[in-house]
Amino acid sequence: MVKAEGVRKSFGHVEVLRGIDLEVAPREVMCVIGPSGSGKSTFLRCINHLEKINAGRLWVDGQLVGYRQKGDVLHELRDREVSAQRRDIGMVFQRFNLFPHMTALENVIEAPTRVKGLKRQDARARGSELLERVGLGDRVHNYPNQLSGGQQQRVAIARALAMEPKLMLFDEPTSALDPELVGEVLDVMRALAADGMTMVVVTHEMGFAREVGDTLVFMDDGVVVEAGAPKAVLTDPQHPRTQAFLSKVL
Repeated sequence: MVKAEGVRKSFGHVEVLRGIDLEVAPREVMCVIGPSGSGKSTFLRCINHLEKINAGRLWVDGQLVGYRQKGDVLHELRDREVSAQRRDIGMVFQRFNLFPHMTALENVIEAPTRVKGLKRQDARARGSELLERVGLGDRVHNYPNQLSGGQQQRVAIARALAMEPKLMLFDEPTSALDPELVGEVLDVMRALAADGMTMVVVTHEMGFAREVGDTLVFMDDGVVVEAGAPKAVLTDPQHPRTQAFLSKVL
């Protein structure tokens, strides 16, 4: 579902990604861990072309992301073409980014009606189902400021699912939440994984990575240091840098 080859990304003179090679299979849950500044979130944003890569290639479901290749030359896609690619990729951010003047249901149905042209009546029915699915069936008419952080993040997940994505990207979805609210968001993510959603999750939740992840990737200084089955990496890390990191967080 995702293939990265030699992906590099710089901001000015600072190289944040220094040659990332990764593959995510359909229905796989890949969890990405590492210290702040290691390039985890930047890599996630490159997958849906929120950040343009400087070198390498990225594919989602066999399609080159952000570019068209003719011979050996890459041609950047138009904004409209990039937007069309993003329809198949759901993303959930640290901050919920809900529209404050819209109810939970209105937040969920905005993209399907505006981008996909779904009839409002159909979108409302689908949106209500999705809010029920994330445990918020009784909150459809609440505004974001009437919801807890965990509830807002679950609305954000429902909003991403409303576009029926092939792939879901989660950028530290629980890091902005109070500790007692983390579980309700992780429960929704567990259910998504059980339903077969392909997911790439940047997270500090090691228990979730161990329980739900199929692959665990440790990144540091813009490179993949170590990758493997979560239990193997967490209990018997092979690289000294992974060992040092896990000794501080476990």
